[in-house]
Amino acid sequence: QVQLVESGGGLVQPGWALRLSCAFSGSIFRTYAMGWYRQAPGKQRELVASITRSGITDYADSVKGRFTISRDNAKNTVFLQMNSLKSEATARYYCNSRPAYDYWGQGTQVTVSS
Repeated sequence: QVQLVESGGGLVQPGWALRLSCAFSGSIFRTYAMGWYRQAPGKQRELVASITRSGITDYADSVKGRFTISRDNAKNTVFLQMNSLKSEATARYYCNSRPAYDYWGQGTQVTVSS
């Protein structure tokens, strides 16, 4: 069974930073690429960033230069460093493979507010 456990979210002020973590297990650990997705109220879930096992990254235009995705293959963990946070980043963040496996964890809430 696939397990996806996100953590690290919270409430921060604009301009501050957060580091999200995702521990995954099950058949998903063999996938070529992992990604971070987010979903805000009333909006569709969107891909924020992805990374292959060899370290090739891809980012949504809205976060380029501010977010950094990384992974520790030995520990089956994916990270998302989020710097210079804006209110637009407020959403629940999820990790999954890219393309996404048809299962989603609980996610972790990120709220950017002054």
